[in-house]
Amino acid sequence: MDHLSRIDIFIEVVKHASFAGAARKLGLTSSAVSKQIQNLEHDLQTRLLNRTTRSVALTEEGAIYFERAGRAMEDLAEAEEQIHELKSCPRGTLKIGIPLGIGVKYLKKSIATFARQYPQVTLDLRFDDRLVNIAEEGFDLVIRIGALQDSSLIARRLASCPTYMCASPDYIERHGAPEHPDDLLKHNVLAYTRNQAPHEWRYKAKTGEVGHTKLNGTFRCDTGEMLREAALEGIGITSLPIFYVAEDFKSGALTCILPDYTAWPQRDIHAVFLPNRYLVDCEEFSRR
Repeated sequence: MDHLSRIDIFIEVVKHASFAGAARKLGLTSSAVSKQIQNLEHDLQTRLLNRTTRSVALTEEGAIYFERAGRAMEDLAEAEEQIHELKSCPRGTLKIGIPLGIGVKYLKKSIATFARQYPQVTLDLRFDDRLVNIAEEGFDLVIRIGALQDSSLIARRLASCPTYMCASPDYIERHGAPEHPDDLLKHNVLAYTRNQAPHEWRYKAKTGEVGHTKLNGTFRCDTGEMLREAALEGIGITSLPIFYVAEDFKSGALTCILPDYTAWPQRDIHAVFLPNRYLVDCEEFSRR
């Protein structure tokens, strides 16, 4: 039994003026209580209690220890209560970075609900597709899409995020639909400029074949929403995460091309934060 537990037993013995009373309160045997008091006195190298067959009384040293230790234990209990209260009612500033498309399309309602539920939390939200430096820019949490490279960060997977090659029916009618990834060389494939990799498509076929093909295009921009709009206008083919185009697939405004191939490696949505951050439960946040 640790030192703090022995102090707690000592305080109960003093309050009940007996080992038996303390034992009943703590759910221990009288002999176990007596043993722990002896251990505490041994630790302190002093007698805390005078024992007789009928009573237990504090020594002078015991009275001093009871007053100071009792106050300290009350302070510890109060500190624990404050911590539990803080955890149940979060407060402080939370700086979050979220990709523009997924933030506006799917998270704005959840964030507003969170802000209403926890009014003592100051939210600092940055809707931006750029890859932020979490530590240097003071972010508590960022949402990232794709493969994670920085192993010093903690990541919680929120959902899968498949990416599809797609085009408008008008574009396909005018230029035809590619049947193999290599056919993309003949098409105008819109480029996402925040991707630092070469303008190419890495894919995996249903047969298990993995490959990549270079892409050409006359339209470049740094937001998925603009790429989607350009594809809707029939400007070219684009590669976009499902959250941008799911509704367009349902309505027929965009058509998935090369359906036997998927972007590779597989992309997921993660909540990422530094290992010394104590944050809201990411899975719970994603369900709001």
